[in-house]
Formats: sequence, structure tokens, C-alpha cells
Amino acid sequence: MECTLCKLLVGVSLALVWVQAVSAETEDLGNGFLHHGVATPVSNHRGTVATVDGEGRNVVLVWLFDHRGGYALLLIDAETGESEELPMPFPPGGDCPYASVLSSDNKFYTHFNSHFVEFDPEQREFTFFHKTAPRMAMGMTEDDNGVIWSVTYPQSGVVSFDPKTREFTDYGHVYKQNWPQYQRYVAADDAGWIYFGIGSTASQIIAFDPETGEGKPIIPEVERAQGAGYVYRDMNGKVYGYISNARDNWYEFYEGEGTQIGTHEQIEKKPIITSHQGLFHRDFPDGKRLKTCDLVNRVLVVEDPETGEVKELEFDYTSEGAHMMGLATAPDGTICGGTAFPMRFFSYNPATDEWTNVASYGQWNTVARQGDRFFVGGYGGGFLLEWDPSEEWVATKKGDENCNPLFLTQCSPTIHRPHDLLPHPDGNTLVLAGTPGYGFTGGGLLFWDRETRTETVIEHTEIIPEHSTVSLVALPDGKLLGGTTTGAGTGGERKAEQAELYIMDMASKQIEWHEVVFPGVQGYSDMCLAPDGLVYGFADRKRFLVFDPAQRKVVHEADTGAEFGVTNSQQGPRVFVLGPEGTIYILFVKGVARIDPADFSITMLAESPVGIGPGGDILNGRIYFGSGSHLYSYGVPVQAED
Repeated sequence: MECTLCKLLVGVSLALVWVQAVSAETEDLGNGFLHHGVATPVSNHRGTVATVDGEGRNVVLVWLFDHRGGYALLLIDAETGESEELPMPFPPGGDCPYASVLSSDNKFYTHFNSHFVEFDPEQREFTFFHKTAPRMAMGMTEDDNGVIWSVTYPQSGVVSFDPKTREFTDYGHVYKQNWPQYQRYVAADDAGWIYFGIGSTASQIIAFDPETGEGKPIIPEVERAQGAGYVYRDMNGKVYGYISNARDNWYEFYEGEGTQIGTHEQIEKKPIITSHQGLFHRDFPDGKRLKTCDLVNRVLVVEDPETGEVKELEFDYTSEGAHMMGLATAPDGTICGGTAFPMRFFSYNPATDEWTNVASYGQWNTVARQGDRFFVGGYGGGFLLEWDPSEEWVATKKGDENCNPLFLTQCSPTIHRPHDLLPHPDGNTLVLAGTPGYGFTGGGLLFWDRETRTETVIEHTEIIPEHSTVSLVALPDGKLLGGTTTGAGTGGERKAEQAELYIMDMASKQIEWHEVVFPGVQGYSDMCLAPDGLVYGFADRKRFLVFDPAQRKVVHEADTGAEFGVTNSQQGPRVFVLGPEGTIYILFVKGVARIDPADFSITMLAESPVGIGPGGDILNGRIYFGSGSHLYSYGVPVQAED
């Protein structure tokens, strides 16, 4: 992706601004709750284009995205840096652009949260929007008549908009599967047919007829495989494409028909300014180029290739910050974690009430401390990082042993999106769990030995086939308790019917027991080992359970939904927080609760003034958690530790 924010630092002096500590100015919200501010107070671009406004001035258009979703269009004057922020004409609903197109008549389009929208830079305003069938475009294009086409996740919804007649057509979902589809490539032939490739569970290319509103699959079912379909429009008026597992077996498409042509070397793409969320169109009509649009440091850099002149401009915009992925107490007594998007590391120091924020390697889904180190399980790639807070921060580079955090390994597609990172009490072993790569079903486990710096990867077929592990507990005698989800990797097909618990022997990596404890349950989001050897857990975020590993059975259960609502959530949720005296707390969305080990009853200690999101750790008597882009904490009552 071009213009990835963590790579767009303009010079060392600017980058250092984000390494220095910034005051948090903590706010007391009452009832024991404190607000510590926004972890990463910047937004991410979801499509950036260089163009001109109605007066012929060079401007940059940016789809802005923070924890709320795609909330605005930012227009920046490329001569002065003056900016104008225009809120989306519909609620973002947490969704954001995944594709956009700058048309030949200089209109900027995107489609998300079930709304298609047009922005006109000449008028500097949104000039059209329309509600559609769910949900967001993964691919867009412009046909030879200037009509804009959009194809949407999850079930191939197709819409068209004619800028000349202002006619909008929603064709609905034209190709359904029992898994969510990604349609990254869309193209139109000069006869008016639309073609799009889908993935990722089983690749396919669809030919869509605007006259009938029907889509027909081109690739025979026997040839479909995990992956995606690719198409592009050629200058000869035809469309060409292939499926990812057969890149040397091209198809030529025209008037709705596909012909296999084998290899295809004469490629002459028709210029269309469109792409996924990483769209970064650099060329202004007058020949100048947009080198950098840095939302982190709020810097725009424009160059004139003809004269060699480079102009650096400052601009500004509003942001409520990137959403938090999770947090934990680091060995240096700070609260640390990651945000997305952009992908940033944050550290909050309660002693000084200060923030530190720097670009991170990938998305920090799961974080945990083991001894004097802080570990990260991240997306994408299912990577594992080791950070030593006592040493200088050196940006992570895969294969560079001098970095801090240090890149240890990765295990995609076995794990692509981590959901749990278990620092084993042996002080040496780390276990990473999560869902697999795009289009795959069933995630495995990664075991990392810190002493030998070696890994062992266990596939889902050796655990429970078609399941992914999302919660882990280290049991005595070298055993491991795992809780699964039936959910597949992103864009994958759910194949298991109900989640299970299992016990694995750490040494042999063999499953000794597994069972569908609760019929119908789809996932065990988090579990925690109590001081008495029992395990507390939650099924589907609202069914509390107490599991006895010795008896291998549930000894207590309770539906907590009616009284407490659901537990907090994130890809690594950290629902349970273990106090220094062995007290176990629960993070519900509505507040902080405590478990009584005598009868397993749950008591709500305090309802939160904000919805509790990613957890969660305790430091010096305060439980820290995230909500959206903000960090909060709750002071545990003294009697709760008795």
C-alpha cells in the first residue's frame, strides 16, 4: 500500500516529535474512573488523489478514517496547505472506504456503510449519495460511457451511477456464497459488460449483464481453489483475467463470454484512477507530483519534475484517533499496546501522566508481558515480536537482529490474525493462537522457545479440524487448555458447527481431551486460571463458566447477559484481569465486575461512563482499558483486594 502512514515520516526531526513524551492531562470522571486521553491522535487515509478544484488549483483529496470509521473528506490546497474538512453526508457506522475511483470528469467516488457517494472537488462539496444493499465496495471502475460501477462485500452487490443523467441503479446481490466475498478487481468491456473477481475461499470471475441485472460465473466449479480472481480492462476494449491459482491460464472476456487463452503478454491497461483503500494517485494535471501526504505529522510534499522544486507544506485536520487493539502492563511500569489504523505503538506512563507514540511493525493484536520483556502477536502474518523496554527503541525490520522490538517469527497462513498470546508461567515459552489467512478455515498454534529461539507450529488438523483457538490457559503438569471459535479466517467459510474446549499435552502437542461443552456456542472469547486451579471463562461473551480441569467438566455456569450485558471485545480482548492478591475482575462493556471464588457470584463494582472495549491490565491498584481511541482506568476499591 502506498502512503502507508507508518512509512511516511518526513525527516528524522519530524519523526522525533512522535517519540517524545506528550502530556496526557488526565481527567477525573468520578466513581473511580479516570480518562487518560487518546493513544494515537491521528487518522489514516483510505484513498488519496491529486487533482484540481473549480478554479484550477491543485488540491489533494483524502478519505479520512479514525475509530469512528470514514468520517470525512479532507481537501488540501497543494499550493498553500490550507485545508477544508467535509463530514460524510451519512453516518460512517464504523465502516470506511475499501475502494474509490477518481473519474475522468474529476469526481471522487467511494461506497461504504451501504452508501454510494460522489464528491465534486470543483464545487468542493458532496453532490450525490444513495443508500444501497449491504455493504462496502471492494472494487470500483468507470466504463467507457463514464458510468461508475461498484461491487460490494459480502455478497457481490452491484450498483451503477451515471454522472450525466444522475441515474442510480442498485442491482442488489448478484452472486451469493455461504462465505463473505472480496471483489478487489472490477472492469468493464467496451460492450458494457462488467466483470469482477471474487475471493478468498474459492476464486471466481463473474460476468455481469447490466441489461438483465444478472451475474454468471465463468470459472468452472472444478477449477475453483482458495484464492481470488483478477481482471483488468485492456485498451483493445476487452477484459482479461485469471484466478490466482492459475496465473498462466488467462481468460479473455467480451460481451459476457470468457475464452481461455493461456499465457497473455500483450498487456495494455486502460488508465483508470481506482484502487483499494491504499489508492494514492500522485499526478496533478499540470505535471506536478504529490510525493507525500503524511497524516501523522500533517505534512504535504509536492514536487515539480520539470523544475526540480520541492515544496513542503503543513496542513491540519480533526481526528478522534485510531482505535485501540489492546493493552498490558509493561516491565517498565507503563501501559503499552497498539492502535490501528494507522499502526502505532503507544505507551502511557501513569507516574508522569505522559504518552509516547511511535510507528509500529504491523497491527498489535495481542500483547503480554513475560519477565522483563513485552511480547506482541500481530496481524498480518501472525508475527511475534519481543520488546525490551530497558533498551532504546529501534524500529522493527524483519531479519535485523539489532531492532527493538525484535522480529522473532511469523506463521501465516496457520495464524494470520492472532487472538491470544499466552506467556507460559515457565518463563520461557510463548504460545500464539488465532484465525488463519484470508479464505482459510481452521487456525493452529505457534509455540516459541525463548531459550533455543525455535518455533513449533501445530496445524488445526492436529488440534480440532476447522476450528481456531482464541483463548488459552496454562494448566499444571505441562497441560494447555484451549477454547476455540468456529469463525474462519477473513473471507473464509465457517465449517464447524459449534466451538469446543480441549486439553493438550505441551510436550507431545497431542490432544488428550476435547468436548462441545455448551451445544450451539460459537466461541470461547477468553479464559483465566484462578488461584484454586479452576478456570473461569466466557462463551459467546455472555455465558460465564467455571471449568475444573481435573474432572474435565464445567462445575458452574451462569447466563450473565441479562444482568451485566456482554463482555468487552477486540481481537485479543483480555476480558479477565488478575489482581495482585489473586482477585479476578471481569471487563463487561458496561462496567468492571469481580468474581467471588466462594460461590462464583459476580458483582458489578462500578458501571463505566464509557463502553469498555479492549482490555485490560492492572497497575498500582488501577485497571486500565480502552474505549474507541481513548485510554481509561478504574481504581479498584481497597476492600476488593481483601
